[in-house]
Amino acid sequence: MTRLRFWIRTLCIAGALLVCVPLHYLWNLFGASPWPRFYLRWVGWVAGLRIKATGTPLRRNVLFVSNHTSWLDIMILAGATGTACVSKEEVARWPVAGWLAKINRTVFVARAQRSAVKGQADALRDALASGRPVALFPEGTTGGGHDVLPFRASLLAALFPPLPRLRVQPVAIRFAPAARDIAWGENEGAKENAVRILSRRGTIPLILHFLAPVDPAAAGDRKALAEQARAEVVAALAAHDSASEPSRDRL
Repeated sequence: MTRLRFWIRTLCIAGALLVCVPLHYLWNLFGASPWPRFYLRWVGWVAGLRIKATGTPLRRNVLFVSNHTSWLDIMILAGATGTACVSKEEVARWPVAGWLAKINRTVFVARAQRSAVKGQADALRDALASGRPVALFPEGTTGGGHDVLPFRASLLAALFPPLPRLRVQPVAIRFAPAARDIAWGENEGAKENAVRILSRRGTIPLILHFLAPVDPAAAGDRKALAEQARAEVVAALAAHDSASEPSRDRL
């Protein structure tokens, strides 16, 4: 049954790709294509994601900053908002996944090259200046499931001096009680994790919290902004853990 679940899900994902890619290129002849967002949301649903959402995501002039547990986080945020994401540059070279990331206008950065931080921040700033939404996972890696690692402030230099109308919107993704089960650990390869997730029995319920937007100018500087955003994400996760019932809002 485990192998059967994996192949059924894989075929559903591949089949949707064959439909959505031609429609995407055709749609681009007349206007902005909704198909990357639709496809990523479909991939998340096939993988088992069942999302309940609270708060209202901004549509433009926004940098979403979120905790990071799994590659599923990209399906969650992009499927819910249509955002592009910031990703490590090696993803661009992955078969199929890299091509799909480029279709969704992913901003690729060389996280391991500290000397290239300014160029990375400039690339992110250029993407944000267009007005389109972009999502950043400032932990820089996926965690073990529950703990939120410190938010790295380097790429937040892209927000200073502040761009007109741009806001940072913290987002808290809560997978509990399935967090440790689906978390992508450091000792697990991308292929192994994908196979494990797509073979998993049952669904993956999660809560997606869109928190109050923050004005970068009011935060002061990139380090203060990183600390404030992380504190709000941690507080939202803790508040949900102590709440008696989840929100019924849905995307």
